[in-house]
Amino acid sequence: MKVLQTNSRIFLAWFIRVARPMKVTRSTISEPGTLTFVLLAHPTAEVNLNTTPMKILLIFTTAFLSLTAGMSTSAESSSRSEMRIPVMVELFTSEGCSSCPPADALLQKLDVQPIAGEEMIVLSEHVDYWNHIGWKDPYSSHFYSDRQSAYARRLGLSDVYTPQMIVDGTSQFVGSDETLADKAFAQALTKPKIAMRLTSVSIGATNVLLAHVETGSLQESFGLRMADVYVAVALNRAESHVSHGENAGRTLAHTAVVRSIVKVGSIRQGQAFDQDIQVKLDPGTDTHNLRLIAFVQEPGQGRVIGAAMHTVDAAMTARN
Repeated sequence: MKVLQTNSRIFLAWFIRVARPMKVTRSTISEPGTLTFVLLAHPTAEVNLNTTPMKILLIFTTAFLSLTAGMSTSAESSSRSEMRIPVMVELFTSEGCSSCPPADALLQKLDVQPIAGEEMIVLSEHVDYWNHIGWKDPYSSHFYSDRQSAYARRLGLSDVYTPQMIVDGTSQFVGSDETLADKAFAQALTKPKIAMRLTSVSIGATNVLLAHVETGSLQESFGLRMADVYVAVALNRAESHVSHGENAGRTLAHTAVVRSIVKVGSIRQGQAFDQDIQVKLDPGTDTHNLRLIAFVQEPGQGRVIGAAMHTVDAAMTARN
């Protein structure tokens, strides 16, 4: 029997001579942090692998090594998933804009997490300045138009447009441009992010969304003396059959359609956020089609330094 060690994984190689006994020599592995198997025998000892005790030993050892290898693989997979870096992607869009459906489709693609090492936190924010040309977008709000305008001022743009994608509050481009999107996502990977977690997400008995939001400490390395904490409630999926305007006759599908964004607090340098929050839902909200997004942003709608998303389990209704 020979035990081989490579990159903290254990490989077992059996060399069995069926016709005659096998001479077993001393074999050791001494790499720190790894499992070690030592098979000791006298250098001239003859071991017959065809005996029942030896067969049992070989079967047991094989099963044990298979189990530990599986545990190692599982731990590595868990570690890789925990290392994913959150990237917040905001799409300013409208059902009245004929250029927007390709950008809506790109956002849906990003929502299924196609990029290794990144967790895409997507938001579809429908502006209202297209509503005057024949079709009123049912998901639009002047709030999102104002939010987009604030980004335009911050990023030095002379005007707003759709579809516009903004990544982590710092990069902007036409929302259907996958090449520019990839560049922005790669840049986002190089920026430090604050740890963030959403737990205990549920719907209260009075149509209130309940959750617990916590962040890591706002370290000096972020270069901020203070940051704001927000939560956004969004529909997982939405669809409209458009009968007028530029998209007349089309059925449009959307993902992560934001219904509200609320500031729930702030954190100062050296501090963390750890708080239960409540968000009142609009009457008639489909509680089986919701997600909650939390993010930390530089005051004045600047850089997003952390984000997290959690789907809402409507079956977990709080009793209050």
